[in-house]
Amino acid sequence: MKRFTQAVFAFFTAATIHVLAGEPADLIVHHGKIATVDKSFSIHEAMAIQGARIVAVGRNDDVLKLKGPNTKLVDLAGKFVLPGLIDSHAHPSGACVTEFDHPIPNFETIQDVLDYIKARTKVVKEGEWIVLSQVFITRLREKRYPTRAELDSIAPNHPVLYRTGPDASVNSLALKLSGIDRNFKVKEGDPGFAEKDPQTGEPTGILRRCSGYLKVKTTVKSPTEAEVLQRHVELFKDYNSVGLTTIADRDCSAKVVARYTQLHDDGKLTVRIPLVLDFSSSGDIEKIKANIRLAASHPLFKDKSGPVRVIGVKTYLDGGMLTGSAYMRQPWGISKIYSITDPAYRGVLFIPHDRLVPMVRAAVENDLQFTAHTVGDGAVHALLDAYEEVNKTTPIRHSRPCISHSNFMSREAVEQAARLGVSLDIQPAWLYLDTSTLVAHFGYDRLRYFQPLHTCFELGAIAGGGSDHMQKIGSLRSNNPYDPFLGIWTTITRKARWYDGQLHPEEALTREQAIRFYTCNNAFLLRLENEIGSLEPGKRADFIVLDRDVLTCPVDDIRSAKVLRTYFDGKLVHRRGD
Repeated sequence: MKRFTQAVFAFFTAATIHVLAGEPADLIVHHGKIATVDKSFSIHEAMAIQGARIVAVGRNDDVLKLKGPNTKLVDLAGKFVLPGLIDSHAHPSGACVTEFDHPIPNFETIQDVLDYIKARTKVVKEGEWIVLSQVFITRLREKRYPTRAELDSIAPNHPVLYRTGPDASVNSLALKLSGIDRNFKVKEGDPGFAEKDPQTGEPTGILRRCSGYLKVKTTVKSPTEAEVLQRHVELFKDYNSVGLTTIADRDCSAKVVARYTQLHDDGKLTVRIPLVLDFSSSGDIEKIKANIRLAASHPLFKDKSGPVRVIGVKTYLDGGMLTGSAYMRQPWGISKIYSITDPAYRGVLFIPHDRLVPMVRAAVENDLQFTAHTVGDGAVHALLDAYEEVNKTTPIRHSRPCISHSNFMSREAVEQAARLGVSLDIQPAWLYLDTSTLVAHFGYDRLRYFQPLHTCFELGAIAGGGSDHMQKIGSLRSNNPYDPFLGIWTTITRKARWYDGQLHPEEALTREQAIRFYTCNNAFLLRLENEIGSLEPGKRADFIVLDRDVLTCPVDDIRSAKVLRTYFDGKLVHRRGD
């Protein structure tokens, strides 16, 4: 693979030099500090672009020889340049319409939640549902769910759903309207359940992976298709404003693929979007395998020339650490934080090994990246074991198998991932926002291999940084912030909100590693390493100009770095102040 990549770069370099013999550069940026993030992390002064591709990087005098009468020159005046940053995990299509019906405030306390729901009771008719999604209990001061009684007290005449991923807290009317009582059971084969009071046997209002049994009818206003497309444009511009030029959609439907394609056709796409198509893991296994094979026949999987392309498939393997249902190797432990009453409870695993293996095999055989929402260390090991079994007969490395989230790990899991060629798609903002609650519940020692980034780099496992952006437009106001400089700072410092000290600083990255985490590592993880991720001749001209040198500035200044300019395919798509 390395020889092939080097050959590609050699071809492009030779070709571009030949072209430049008669064709001057379209754009030259010069007198800057350009971090190419190539293999040696070389630093250069200038860079030339022709069309959408880089044709030269080097010293000012050498690169400026490539200018012609129509070449646009940009004097960087010493400014710092990086490759366009890459987010390995986002849900842009849902995020951009979150607040279409009404603004949703940020929440820090249970009282904030109750105040919001009470305000909604004055807008929503009695008997109609009030739904609040993805306000995670790990990010509330009280570190717990709002109780059934609290929800009853402020909304007795409205069914209320407080939903956090696969889990939820609901009030009495929501339970009653949905037929969830002391005798409630999920369908055979479903892994979820309703928590029940150990003394009375009545539902507490906490639902584990079974909120789908609620008979929810929402009355919020829905956008037209034209309004949805416009919201996408607004979000993409905001991505550009924080230096993002590539965003992986990690749960994409056919309808959303069509939207991205239309935006590209209309010339309104200012980010690359590698797509991971969603599929359900329930039902007949032969039908599931057929659906996976269908993804490999998608035109955007076969055509790898454009900014929108299909790279793989995704499903869900376990619950969440933010909600108390991630599948762990050891029991969670009784917890007021997560409302856990069973001392043997380990979380929820959605797919047994004998069903997971044929799904992975179907993806690998069709050269699709397989990934799954996989949070707990029990789930991480379960997915690695499935990869291991498939690898015995069908080598998996070429398909770029992945683990999405991969928060709780072990050293042996990292070693296994490196040996198999399994990439890790990790969200540092979760460390920043959730460490306080995680330490309060698990204790410091059990979090030794929580997001073990240094170990990943040390052992050769490819880890890339994402946000899991799923709500709101705004890099720091979204429930999972997508500002990559907050993520970079977090990986370097291992510091967290509302938490004194550092979470296992031995797992911190260097500045160069943290930059690779959001550039070349993500490019490899998303099967785009020959196109983006570093600033080298032949690659796409995606790059950003910053207001500070993040390699040398005080470490705490990194998180507030500002992007002055963002270029996508050599075109200026963001300028600070515009």
